[in-house]
Amino acid sequence: MKGEVLMRYRGWLLPPALRDFHEGRIWLKEHSPFSSEDIEKAIKRKYVSIIEGIQMKPAMKCNRCHNTDQHLFTKFDCSKCQQQCVYCRHCIKMGRVSSCTKLMIWTGPKMIKINKHSLKWAGQYTELQQQAANETLASVKAKRSHLIHAVCGAGKTELLFPTVYDALKRGLRVCIATPRTDVVLELYPRFQEAFPDTVIHALYGGAPHQKVYAQFIIATTHQLYRFDKAFDVIIVDEADAFPYTFDETLQRAVEKAKKENAPLVFVTATPSASLLHTFQQESYSFIPKRYHNHPLPIPQVSSLWSYDKCFKRGKIPKRLKKWVEERLHQKEPFLLFFPTIDLMKRATPLFQGLDEDILAVHAADPERKLKVLKLRNKAVPGLLTTTILERGITISNVQVAVIGAESLIFTANALIQIAGRVGRDVQFPDGDVLFFHHGITAEMDEACAKIHFFNKKGFLNE
Repeated sequence: MKGEVLMRYRGWLLPPALRDFHEGRIWLKEHSPFSSEDIEKAIKRKYVSIIEGIQMKPAMKCNRCHNTDQHLFTKFDCSKCQQQCVYCRHCIKMGRVSSCTKLMIWTGPKMIKINKHSLKWAGQYTELQQQAANETLASVKAKRSHLIHAVCGAGKTELLFPTVYDALKRGLRVCIATPRTDVVLELYPRFQEAFPDTVIHALYGGAPHQKVYAQFIIATTHQLYRFDKAFDVIIVDEADAFPYTFDETLQRAVEKAKKENAPLVFVTATPSASLLHTFQQESYSFIPKRYHNHPLPIPQVSSLWSYDKCFKRGKIPKRLKKWVEERLHQKEPFLLFFPTIDLMKRATPLFQGLDEDILAVHAADPERKLKVLKLRNKAVPGLLTTTILERGITISNVQVAVIGAESLIFTANALIQIAGRVGRDVQFPDGDVLFFHHGITAEMDEACAKIHFFNKKGFLNE
């Protein structure tokens, strides 16, 4: 490329991998996977810009995650600079950024995008999917942001294919960002299959570094702290999910990671009132029905009085035990959602007494990817879980029960998402969604009412 010829003339040929890795990223200089010699040469020739890790004035700000909460900055005696430094606790898990940290931003020659992409998907859209796909594509082409509001199981992933394909063919860099690692792990193989000629990276906590340039990235929203003006199109999937909606720095990370005037596409089954207010009058697509045209399963409610005390006594409540035994007898995979990790851990050995292969999974579980895969492959009969699996996973013929549906963590949106795990497969469009409770809440009523509304709306004009 022209930039490489220029650098060769100056007596130094840029290692393409250095550019490919750092383009669009904001990265700790000391953590770069390239030699310090090449980094220093790139800095000298102004292919790399260096900025301070912590901006001290007028107020402290982390230049990676854009945290400005003064309570999240801490002073410490730094062994590196031998002085008192300040570091950002907000993004510490991604490597410490302190006041003596140097952050790298690539400003050199850009990667020439490969426009030879192919879309290998043999499916067919429903009328509603086709309309939403067309509307989304038109918005992105016009550099206009867009909201896709579609019920769980409506085929949201597939209707993104035309928009992603068009952007890639035009040489644009695309990112699908989501708050949950499980959603990244679910989406990555599906897009790999649909776009076999495209380099796609999946970025999440613990993912290996890849030096090859990727025109298409699927990442957790946390990973966008590490990007700066990198993407021409960003799609935020599960845009209402925790922690994205509660963490303004994640929302700023999305804005920081996109280029100026780049459109955002928000995708969710349960949009916030704010998203609806912003988009509902224009740049809005609504799909109230699943792709297979069967209605959403309606949750049933069942009292489970003093279930926590029952678990403490080393027993499974009778109604819950009967439900699980029926699933085991019918060989139906199941998910049991618990309000807390402690209660789930207390209950796990009791359920393993019914079947030793039943497993439990939570956000900090290093084997959570493997355990979900085992359920998908029918290697285990069921999983006990927290709300970490409320969205982003598809298991054929899965049945679902919520223990303690009255708990504060089970909001109406969370319950709708949990119910949305059931009946997604056209071969198994029905199934059990059972809310075990210690008293019915307004959130439970709202979840059931919204599901009834979607079913009525979806079949109103048939």
